[in-house]
This record gives sequence, structure tokens and C-alpha cells, in this order.
Amino acid sequence: MKIILFILSICISVFSIAQSAQGFVIDEEGNPLPYATLQLFKSDSTVQKVETTRGDGSFRFTHLTENNYRLVISFIGYANTTRLIDLEKDKGVLGKLSMKASATKLGEVTIAAEKPMIQVEPDKTIFNVSKNLSTIGDNGVELLRKAPGLQVDNDDNIILEGKSGVTVYINGKQSFLQGTDLTNYLKSIRAEEIESIEIITQPSSKYDAAGTGGILNIILKREKGLGTKGSITNTFTYGDFGRNNTTLNLNHRSKNYALFGTYSHFQGKRTGFFDMLRLQGSNVFDGETESVADMENDRLNIGGDYYLDTKNTLSFALGGNLNRRYGESTSITPISQINSEVDSVLRAPNEEENEVLNLNANVNYTYQDTNGRRLSVDFDGVIYNQDKKSLQPNIYDSPSGVELSRNVNFQKTPIDITVLSGKIDYEQKLWKGVLLVGTKVSNVLTDNVFDFYEVENGINSLDSSRSNTFDYQETIIAGYLNYKYKYKKWNFQAGLRGEQTESEGNLESFTSNTDKSVKRDYFNLFPSGGITYEVNRNNTAALTYSKRIQRPNYQNLNPFESQINELSFRKGNPFLQPQFTDNIKLSNIYKYTLNTSFTYSYISDFFAEVTEAEGDRVSFINTRNVADQQVYNFSVSYPFKLREWWNVYASTYLYYTQFTANHPDFIPTNRTVYGGFAQNTFTLPKDFKFEVSGWYSGPSIWRGTFKTKSIGSLNLAIQKRWKDWTGKLSFNDVLYTSPWRAENKFGDLFLTGTGGGDSRNISFFLSYTFGQSDVKEKRRRNSGAEDEKNRIN
Repeated sequence: MKIILFILSICISVFSIAQSAQGFVIDEEGNPLPYATLQLFKSDSTVQKVETTRGDGSFRFTHLTENNYRLVISFIGYANTTRLIDLEKDKGVLGKLSMKASATKLGEVTIAAEKPMIQVEPDKTIFNVSKNLSTIGDNGVELLRKAPGLQVDNDDNIILEGKSGVTVYINGKQSFLQGTDLTNYLKSIRAEEIESIEIITQPSSKYDAAGTGGILNIILKREKGLGTKGSITNTFTYGDFGRNNTTLNLNHRSKNYALFGTYSHFQGKRTGFFDMLRLQGSNVFDGETESVADMENDRLNIGGDYYLDTKNTLSFALGGNLNRRYGESTSITPISQINSEVDSVLRAPNEEENEVLNLNANVNYTYQDTNGRRLSVDFDGVIYNQDKKSLQPNIYDSPSGVELSRNVNFQKTPIDITVLSGKIDYEQKLWKGVLLVGTKVSNVLTDNVFDFYEVENGINSLDSSRSNTFDYQETIIAGYLNYKYKYKKWNFQAGLRGEQTESEGNLESFTSNTDKSVKRDYFNLFPSGGITYEVNRNNTAALTYSKRIQRPNYQNLNPFESQINELSFRKGNPFLQPQFTDNIKLSNIYKYTLNTSFTYSYISDFFAEVTEAEGDRVSFINTRNVADQQVYNFSVSYPFKLREWWNVYASTYLYYTQFTANHPDFIPTNRTVYGGFAQNTFTLPKDFKFEVSGWYSGPSIWRGTFKTKSIGSLNLAIQKRWKDWTGKLSFNDVLYTSPWRAENKFGDLFLTGTGGGDSRNISFFLSYTFGQSDVKEKRRRNSGAEDEKNRIN
């Protein structure tokens, strides 16, 4: 919490010399009325200011230049209240202003009001980004650090309430990418494109059961009204090198159809370092690696809706993401015996080219009538191609720098994955509630090739004994039912999902391997449920439960060995079992702002990436089911105002993780982890804003086996708006405290290391919006290709 305390300590109060007026708005019973609308009129009946009450019913008007005003207060369900203000007489203290309930019965009304930052529903928490948090210029990863209950670890992996295995959706459609590819994609999305983030820790039976950590559904903006509107944004960042991201958004809507499109281009360089000390047997390997990656990314999404009539809609969506990366790394590893001088040095100046193409298409038909019946049919296709090449020279030198030996190899590792899926969802009113039923079928084909070449005198020679192909096919057939019911202040929902999984993996290689073919066939049931109760006007409580599954990534099932360098290898595990999670969560939201939650999770057959020793020199990275895990998580998030010009948002978490080993070499590690995010936004004259923000993560567990030290980041920014333009200058990781440090012991192997990149940087963001200001929001829907797209490594 050092970073957060530091941020709050530097924010000091400044008192205005202008006149002000303040008070509270309450109902007839004395309860505060949050978000009531206040209109302050001058003596000539022109509007001076419009405000809303805070969560505690308080309000404050500042910079008042006259003595006499008329205040009109309105709130849905209450009669308007008018108060004449004489600042000379009242001294700006208006006290408690009471509103009376309206005697007129309300008919059907439409309310246009600012959304609260956090909304709690029976199966999810909604983090409304667009209107409530100053996130101008942030990318998707930076934004996720600010969401309640979320943590982003050393590798930009997302941890939700202490659990990894989070599934990411974009507009209800599961992301196809994972690992570095997913991180690059999220970094290409700007906060200005995002309407809200749905944090679904206990997904209902309607969702795929995959993802032990839950689901993050990132809802992108689709503008409002008839006509055409667009925006163009650009962010230039300079750390050790420069990098630039440009995004263009276009939306058009007529009475009969709607179209949307987004294109973004990223180009630039990033640097990184990775130092690892490895103790294995009597040997010491003290490696230091520095890397530079030259990256280019293009992202295009287009789609639209055609309204056949008032009940029937036909939609399509096409997406493409092309990521190109060229990296160079220089690794220096002095080798010695314990308590002895260095006897040799391994130099590995590696080069890597990687191109990833991700294409996806969706066609949807929706029928919806005025009686609550809704039918949705989706067909999805996804193509993923990765073409990866790496050159790995391994050069051994004497301590004095004389070359002792040289071994150079070249690797080609293309991956092709095809996903086809279809699903049907139907809902209708039943017994004063809503019944949902549906089914889904998906088929995945993967083709993995590992070609290993020895390089001599610049000539590549295929080593068939170290090359292989691995094909994997998987079919999942699922069905679900879910029922939602509301009774007075209670909301109930319960569901059950069943999934039948059939898979087969085949390895083809010239070497004998007992794991050449692995078949699986299993059926699982996944119950879920939730209860929400409105305790009173100020408190809403929710209790939810769900059972989830995390299937292994396809590449993790490949039993063949691939070389990282001469001392380190990676191999898959064809007998890797899925891990299952039971989650139960109790949450409460107070006065529409203060959100607290407690979650308990039990994860069986937890799998983690571990490093194992083979002999005294070689190590293997493998994925194994190592333990059962229990997580107790408590989190709090709270947006509030300290002054009219000072807004604060804070989100903190505290969780305890406990492991019970089911692998003989796994040493259980139990740890209490804490951290959070805080942001202070100061409103300055002439539409300027100044921000002080930061995140902090205390000592933690990484990948189930590494014990990490505390990390954090302090960020400063100044923002300016004028007409259709917005600019923001940011200073990130000012104290350079985000590089990680960790240690690990597995079997006879001990590792300790540190790593990071050019996180201390400066970025300048500029955006311009154009076109009509009332373009209507494109409807959002889920598509069918959901679980499969997130399992590509």
C-alpha cells in the first residue's frame, strides 16, 4: 500500500475564495437522496449551474458571483422542490432540503441519467468506464488495472479475485488470442473505445463453462442517433524507443440498417530485460538477457445490423488482427560450480520472427417480440495462423573471452487452428419470470509443426530426430437452461449447463514416443445461481455461486520437446487434466458507490508451468497438475469526491491463497496478497485536468510456484479538452517500481530472478471526434465461438 499512501499524501486541499453554497437533499424519512438533479437559476432565470447530489445526498455549488439564486431539485418519484437562496443571509449553508414523494402514480417513463460507476447484478458487476472515470489515453491493459477486483501480473496476465484463468470477451464474443498476442491486442484498444467492463466472477449457465477465474466482457462503444459519426485517436509513447498507435472509428445508422468499423495501427519498439540465477545440483547458471522487439500490429473490425422488420434482425461481424514481431535478444550466462570461479560463459544472441494472423466471422439472426420472447442463432468461424522462426546461436567462451565451442540451430514452429461453432439461445416469460434455454456445438482443429535445423556455414539441415508434428481435434456439445425471477426486492437466477467433450491428439515424429496418441471423452455438469436483495435505498446485497472448468491450451498437450537454448527446453504434457473451480461470492454495494465483496474459491487439479531439472545442467519447462488451491478474497472499490474539483477512485484487494500439493516435487506455498489502484483527478480552470494515479501489488504468488516481491507504479498526467479535441500528456511509472523480482523452488531446482521493460515512459494522446452527435448505439450480442478462441497459446 506504500504507493497508494504516497499518492494520497501528495494531494492537498486548496480552498476557493469565491462564494459557495452547500447542503443535503433528503426524503421525508430523513434518508439521503443520491443523484438528485439540482438546477441553479440566476435572478434573470438563466441557468447558472446544473449538478447532482453525491452518494450521501450532499451537494456543493462553487464560484458563485451573485447573492440571490433559485434552486430547483428534482428526483424521480418525488415532487420538485424549490428553494430561494440569499448567500448574504444564508452564508452558503442551506442545511437539509426535504423532498416529498409524488402523489401522482408514475406511468411508463424513460430516464436519461448518468450511470453509476459500478452496478451489481445477480451474476456480474458492471464497471462503467465511459462517463465516470478519467481514462483518456489509457490502453486496455492499463484500464483493467483500475477495475474492481482485478490484478495484472508481471506478464500482463489478468488475475480476478486472486484467480488466474480469466476468459476475455469483446462485445460478448470471446477473444481468440492468448498470452502475448492477447496482451498486444488489448494494448491496441483505447479506453475511448470502451463503454464498460462486465466483471462476471460467477457466470450463469448461458456462458461457456471455461475459465476458472471468470469472464471479463469488454463492451465497446457504438454511438447514438441517426447519421454518421467517427473519431480518430493517436497515442505516441517514448521509453527507450518510440512507438505509436492510431485508431479510426466510424459508425452509421439509418432507419433500416446500422454499420460500424474500427481500424487501428501500432508500430514501434519495446525493450526488456530478464535475469535469472539457477542453482541445479552443484552448478550455478547466472543468466542475464536484454531484448529489443520491433512490432507492428493492424486491427480491423467491421459489421452491421439489417432490420428486416420490428421483430427480426440480421447481423454480421468480421474481424482481423495481424501482428508482426521481430525480436533480438542477447543472453550472457556465466557457468560455475557452487562456491567456485566461473569456468565458462554461454552467449546466446538470438533472433526471432513471428507473424500472427487472426480472422473471425460471425452471422447472427435475432427474433424479439413485445411479449418477452427472444430467439438468437449464431454461426462462427475462426482462423488462427502463426508463423514463427527463431535463430539460436549457442557460443561457449572461456572466462577470458576465448571461444571454446559453437552450436547454431534454427527452428520453424507454425501453428494453424480452425474453429467452427454454432449456437441457439431462446428466452421467454414463464411463471412471472424468464426462462432461458440453449445449445452449442463447436469443433476445433489444430496443426502444430516443430522443425529443428542444425546450421553449419549458413546452411540449414533438418534434424528429423528433433522435429515433429502434433495434430489435435476437439468437439464440445453443450446445452443449458436458466431461470430468472423477481419478487419485490429479491432477484433470483439459477441454471445448469452440461458439456460433452471429445478430443484426440496425435504426435508424428521419427523418435519413439509412448505418448503418440491421446484420446479423451468426458461429460460434466456446471450448476450456477445467484440472489440479489435490495436491503434498503442505500444497500444492495448479492450472493452467487458457479462451477467452472479450465481446459489446457492446445500446445500444452504436445508431448514433444522444443529448445529454448542449449540449457533450457520446453515440452507439453498429453496427460494434463482440466482444472475445476467452485466459486461462491457475497457482495454489497452501498449508496451506489462503495462496493465490497468476499469470495471463496476451491480449485481442484490446479495446473501450473513448472521448471524441472534433468541432470546437473539441463532444465525443462512443463505444465503439470501440481496441487489443489483455495482462495479467500476480499475487495473494495469506492469512487468519491473530496471537493467539487477533486475526484478520487480507489480499488483495493486482499486475498489468501493456500495450496495442497498432489505432486511430490511441488512445495506448497501459502501467502496473503494485497494491493490496489488509486486515482486522483483534479479539475482545473479552462477545461484542464490533472491526474495522480498508481497501482501497487504486495508480495504474491506467480504461476503457482514463484514467490514475487512487491511492485507498483506511480503515474502523472495532465489533460485538456477543447470543442471536439482532447489531449493528454502522461508520465508513467515515474519511480520505475514495476520490474518484478521472484524466486522458485521445484524439486532439486532453485531459481531467483528479475525482469521488466521500458515501463517508465512519456506518452501523448490526441483525439478528434467528427460527424453528427446523436448516432444511435449498435445493439450488442453474444456470438457462438466462445471458449475455443481463448485457448490458443
